[in-house]
Amino acid sequence: MPNMALQKNPMPTQDPVERSRNFNEVALGYTEEQAIDEAQRCLNCKHKPCVGGCPVKIYIPAFIQEVAKGDFEAAYQIITEASSLPAVCGRVCPQESQCESKCVRGIKGEPVAIGRLERFVADWHNEHATEAAKKPASNGHKVAIVGSGPSGLTCAGDLAKKGYDVTVYEALHLAGGVLVYGIPEFRLPKAIVQKEVDTLIQLGVKVETNVVIGKTITIDELMQEYGYEAVFIGSGAGLPKFMRIPGENLKGVYSANEFLTRINLMKAYREDSSTPIQRGKHVAVVGGGNVAMDAARCARRLGAEVSIVYRRTEAELPARREEVEHAMEEGIVFRFLTNPLSIGGNEQGWVNSMRCQQMELGEPDASGRRSPVAVEGSEFDLPVDCVIMALGTSPNPLIKSTTEGLETQRWGGIIVEEETGKTSREGIYAGGDAVTGAATVILAMGAGKNAATAIDEYLQNK
Repeated sequence: MPNMALQKNPMPTQDPVERSRNFNEVALGYTEEQAIDEAQRCLNCKHKPCVGGCPVKIYIPAFIQEVAKGDFEAAYQIITEASSLPAVCGRVCPQESQCESKCVRGIKGEPVAIGRLERFVADWHNEHATEAAKKPASNGHKVAIVGSGPSGLTCAGDLAKKGYDVTVYEALHLAGGVLVYGIPEFRLPKAIVQKEVDTLIQLGVKVETNVVIGKTITIDELMQEYGYEAVFIGSGAGLPKFMRIPGENLKGVYSANEFLTRINLMKAYREDSSTPIQRGKHVAVVGGGNVAMDAARCARRLGAEVSIVYRRTEAELPARREEVEHAMEEGIVFRFLTNPLSIGGNEQGWVNSMRCQQMELGEPDASGRRSPVAVEGSEFDLPVDCVIMALGTSPNPLIKSTTEGLETQRWGGIIVEEETGKTSREGIYAGGDAVTGAATVILAMGAGKNAATAIDEYLQNK
């Protein structure tokens, strides 16, 4: 008998006051009883619209039906037929705008909590599994993966399952890409990421860290001297953007990329950390996306009073609603319709203020979006001692400049065939943020999955 409750089972979380003082995971996860009860809300629709909303095409109703029966391992096996990173996706994928947005239960009430169930299943498996993943028989082909973020790991996992000899090259000292340097511990524990990487290694994937492709080795050398028959570029978008306003070179101004890397990868929030980070008392974070929420919530956990400065209204915030709500619960102030003009500093070159201007939304443009317009005479000074710019990122030009014949967009994104990830160079494929610019983890995974299929077809035909 289906559970016809209109509301999802709520996700248990840490108390907002308590969690704003620590870096432990905010969401605590479903119990077995909650997971089964939530799974019973699924109607197992004939047309299964939720599957169409998933970029990696997980067979969602099938895994949920196994959860409803209490067979959590069977549910995990169904998920991993399509996804190499279920514990990650269950935590950071924007299900509300993808699979859950297609759920029939959402017409009259809330959709089934697909993401929470995926997280539960992956965590249950990781806690109870005793057997290592089995390495498939080799098919004799070698493929190199550039970058160990979500697109690279997904491509690597899918190819390894087909018997390819896969090596992932990572510039930093830990595998995981944005999953380890960009997303905070309280949203995605790093042990979870390492567990997913370890599973890929069990499948035969080799991971080489501290290798900067384009500097240590070029892509041409990988193919000509190392014997790789195909290369997938999943190097992400790590080049931060700034506003180019006066004062951005002052001490105490960070890109969100640097701020989060210091905290997440180098553990700068620990008292015994050897990596310095400014523990500001009054921090302003400029931007309104998920990265801005992450940076603001990290600064809050370092003891600061934090303001998010965003030039549009709350309705236009691009961040996930859940992340906005968590930030508000933790005491972060949102200064909407506010735009920075300049950053002021003291005689020692440290930030001490930010000049801002109030905005209002003008008439809709051709796309229907209302652009912010400055309110005359509304300038004011915001006292701050640290500013974090969370305005997006673009691909690093290093790979483009060292790879002959690789065509890119003017802003740096690699040009590919949309369905396959094929680039202008034979045998070279790309996907994720290196192609699109900063986007979501699940879209990067979808691109890695499509490229793995295309690489397999290319090498088998070759």
